[in-house]
Amino acid sequence: MTLKSPHLLILVLSLLASGLSASPAEALARLKTAVNEVLAVADRSSSAAAFAQSARPVLQKHISFETMTRRAVGPGWRSFTPAQQQQATQQFTTLIIRTYTSKFTPGEHPNITYQNAVSPAGGRVDVPTHMVYKGSRYNVTYRMEEEAGLRITDVTIEGVSLIANYRSQLDAQFKKGGAAAVISSLTQSVSRQR
Repeated sequence: MTLKSPHLLILVLSLLASGLSASPAEALARLKTAVNEVLAVADRSSSAAAFAQSARPVLQKHISFETMTRRAVGPGWRSFTPAQQQQATQQFTTLIIRTYTSKFTPGEHPNITYQNAVSPAGGRVDVPTHMVYKGSRYNVTYRMEEEAGLRITDVTIEGVSLIANYRSQLDAQFKKGGAAAVISSLTQSVSRQR
């Protein structure tokens, strides 16, 4: 088959791309699965430290920590060596997991209301939720992207993006001392959590 018109080629490519886009319903189902798996791990955990350790493989299955780390570091990421990228990702992953698992008490479940998922751009789905935990209410939106295997790539809590929050911190470190300063900052943050 020969395509003679560039407009026809664009139409064909857009149809193919739209066929690859994840549906909001699929993203919502995946998010619910992820939350249920994490809650099951929490129920089996005897402490916050045990929860963080046991939840790590489950969270890595549902969250693209590689994408999150790259975006949190920002443009400086391109100057990291592959070994530095791997080290930064490992430290960032540990930091995020410990930070957020420490906020939950094993055995106590939040009440989560899932809202209608929306697809603001091709390959991306945002799933807004309302969560009540220990009497506090939170609006949490999970960004999921097909490029990352339809995994979570950002979380916005009360309008504050996790990626944007860390980017402001890590960008300042990068400007001070490059990749080594970013990795050192992440390592120190992880060490303080022990």
